[in-house]
Amino acid sequence: MEITNVSEYETIAKEKLPKMVYDYYASGAEDQWTLKENRNAFSRILFRPRILIDVSKIDMTTTVLGFKISMPIMIAPTAMQKMAHPDGEYATARAASAAGTIMTLSSWATSSVEEVASTGPGIRFFQLYVYKDRNVVAQLVRRAERAGFKAIALTVDTPRLGRREADIKNRFTLPPFLTLKNFEGLNLGKMDKTDDSGLASYVAGQIDRTLSWKDVKWLQTITSLPILVKGVLTAEDARLAIESGAAGIIVSNHGARQLDYVPATIMALEEVVKAAQGRVPVFLDGGVRRGTDVFKALALGASGIFIGRPVVFSLAAEGEAGVRKVLQMLQDEFELTMALSGCRTLKEITRNHIVADWDQPRVVPRL
Repeated sequence: MEITNVSEYETIAKEKLPKMVYDYYASGAEDQWTLKENRNAFSRILFRPRILIDVSKIDMTTTVLGFKISMPIMIAPTAMQKMAHPDGEYATARAASAAGTIMTLSSWATSSVEEVASTGPGIRFFQLYVYKDRNVVAQLVRRAERAGFKAIALTVDTPRLGRREADIKNRFTLPPFLTLKNFEGLNLGKMDKTDDSGLASYVAGQIDRTLSWKDVKWLQTITSLPILVKGVLTAEDARLAIESGAAGIIVSNHGARQLDYVPATIMALEEVVKAAQGRVPVFLDGGVRRGTDVFKALALGASGIFIGRPVVFSLAAEGEAGVRKVLQMLQDEFELTMALSGCRTLKEITRNHIVADWDQPRVVPRL
């Protein structure tokens, strides 16, 4: 079957992967309302395309924290990618580099920061979970820095793991032939089999529930890398993130895997963008499956978007070639959306190019 869009990879991944692995990647928290909403909310935003504009040349390039990338589409951190494909994070890193975009490596990767760096050149960020043992955190951050990673994406929505019922039913654990490579030498790389989700037990034992805004400041004392705060959904927290020295904000609900019944990230985006007042870039993570989704996020003020599940599903289906194809399809669709909306550069994408169902009835400006 010829694959013509990103979502088709999920069907293939479901057929190919063991149930425990597919469920781990695919599921959300509790009723999975937010999981569905992350996608559905995009359909409540419609386009107001402008016509008769010369769109023979479209420029999708942008800069993120000073790094030039080919498009505002980046790779979010997703854990344990070798469960999807033997090449795991290596394949993802190579695909991102080939596409000229940024990959974010998960703390819970099945390949280490050094191994991912060894795949060759590329702009890479490192996603950080803060462990109870701060020496582990400091060591990990230093290793990422040494390996040439360019920023830290600090996940702030996981003092405890969300209730993912598929993982409980499946007694989810990391397959025995894999380890959380970044923690291998620290005896934190294995996950015990439990009568619950093995990951939930691991988080309960290792991740620091006392994490607070002062720790965002502490992180800046141990690294010179810019810190992106990942997991912001409100204006209040956007302001606090900026006050705490964040270099950027990622609007994320953790792929709807933490607290169910939080809004879709595309619904929370505008509130966060308004609170940030242009002081730091704001990015969107969650629910993006089409180039049209990318355009909508940028029209609402995002500086770029991150994709998660499409990466692991395409990785499961076709390895590195699958991830490359996902990035290419999203880029092609986004370029087409720009052209058909009358936008030649990212700067030309404005709030006037969309209408959202929460907007007040619009007074059409008279020419």
